[in-house]
Formats: sequence, structure tokens, C-alpha cells
Amino acid sequence: MSIAKTDLDNILPLIARGKVRDIYQVDEQSLLFVATDRISAYDVIMENGVPAKGKILTKLSAFWFNFLSPYVPTHIIATTDDEIFAKLPKELSEPKYKSQLEGRSLLVRKLKLIPLEVIVRGYITGSAWSEYKKTKTVHGLKIENENLVESEQFPKPLFTPSTKAEQGEHDENISPEKAAEIAGKEIAEKVGKLAIELYTKARDYATTKGIIIADTKFEFGLDENNEIVLVDEALTPDSSRFWKSSTYAVGRSQDSYDKQFLRDWLTSNNLKGKEGVSMPAEIAKKTREKYVEAYEALTGNKWLD
Repeated sequence: MSIAKTDLDNILPLIARGKVRDIYQVDEQSLLFVATDRISAYDVIMENGVPAKGKILTKLSAFWFNFLSPYVPTHIIATTDDEIFAKLPKELSEPKYKSQLEGRSLLVRKLKLIPLEVIVRGYITGSAWSEYKKTKTVHGLKIENENLVESEQFPKPLFTPSTKAEQGEHDENISPEKAAEIAGKEIAEKVGKLAIELYTKARDYATTKGIIIADTKFEFGLDENNEIVLVDEALTPDSSRFWKSSTYAVGRSQDSYDKQFLRDWLTSNNLKGKEGVSMPAEIAKKTREKYVEAYEALTGNKWLD
């Protein structure tokens, strides 16, 4: 069963519906994140979802939050169904609600969000490649090497932030200087440095599993002591570009585990950025297969659905 939208009949207050997650308030200190099977491309949500996508994202995020926990505090309170349902109102254990929540929920701390998409790029691709071809810059940063080719690795990963847009709006690539204006110089510098450190840890691990993490997006919050905390999701195909190491070659686009398959279909059918689009079942199936393949490669676990 595919879950496009959750409905808990106001047992918990609905705080927000994002592109993928429905967010509920559990109490003053905690939130329930529920990853649906919605999928977006070019900032537009498809009319139909990818079966089990939310469960795959949840399990992969839980894996990465645990992996990164030695290096950064995370917002995670509980990741398993038993732990989570023990902390929720008893009514949510009824089948009509449990079927919407199990396998796709995270119980997390409620924190003050830093209003930036904290993007780290290890390889030149996507919008960074488009900008570089025109101006030899990436997010306004001058790139010393003026002879990079598509998909080439940067000498060092770059902190290339963007604005955190409201749903339906487009994120805007910005310079680190602009990020400092938005979040404050000290916070922007800290999250930029931390994000590069986390990306590097994850990149080096993924390399041992046959996957290149070309780039990724992190989000951070601040706790009551103003300590920076990793929030949202972590290193999923929705927030990262995963490439297959065995077929990687510079000078062209790469075989990808992320939403590129869906993006390519939209572009080839002149549907890029258009509302009200439904994927054919075959596109949804192939997209799901990419997510499963990435999950299995990175975690070493067989996907059981």
C-alpha cells in the first residue's frame, strides 16, 4: 500500500506537510516525522507516489543518523516502531493509524531550525555544473581550476548553501556570504565546516560500498544551549546524488541512484516543472528499485517489504 498523505484525525496536531514528510507535534519537546511515499522533482510533487519510498527513506536516514552520531548531536529520540508507539497516544496503535505510521516514522526533538539548506558538493554536477560553464564559479565562489569537466571531483568539498524555500517555492542557490547574512556569520561558518566534515565521513564510508556521494543536503537546528544539531533527513536519495562507482567516468552525467531517473523522464516528456503530473507505474517501479538498491548497498541489509 502506498501512503500519499497521513490522516491521524487530530489525535496529534499536524504541524506541516512537506514535499515528503508529514510532521506532527507529540508534545512541547518532540515531533513525529512521517515519511510518506510522495516524490517531488524540480520542486513539484507528483500526483502519485513511489510504493514504500517513505519506509526506505526512514530506514536509511536512521542508519545515517546513527553513523554520524559520534560527530554531531542529532534530533533523534526513537527510530523503531516499538519505541515510537510507546511514546504516542494509545489510539495511534489502532490498525487504521498504525498502518500509516509503522516503518515510516521517526520521533525527534523539537528544535529551532537554522534557515539554510546546507549543501556540500564533492563533484561538479547539476546546477553547479551549469553555473560553472557560464562563469567558472559555483554559488558565486570562484573556482581556481578553469578546466573542470562534468562530474569531476573538486580538490576539496565545497559548502554551497541555498535558501530554505516554502513548499511550492524554489530554493535559491546563494553564496556563503549571503548565508552569513541570513543565519549569522558564526552559525553559517560553523554549519558549513560541520557539513563538510559529515559529508567527508559519509563519502569515505560509501566509497567502500561502491557508491559515490556526489553531493548532499543537510539541515541543522539549535538546541536550548545553542548547540548545532543535525535534523530533518540524512543522506537519502532525496537529499543526495548517489552514483555507482563501477560506472563512474568524468566528462558526462552518471548512473544515479537518486531521483535523476524520474527527472530524465519528466524532461524527455516536456513535463519539467509542470503541476498535476502522474508517473506511469513503470517509472514508479524503476524509481523504487533505485532507492532499494541504494539502501541495500549502503546498509548491507536486504530490503524486506
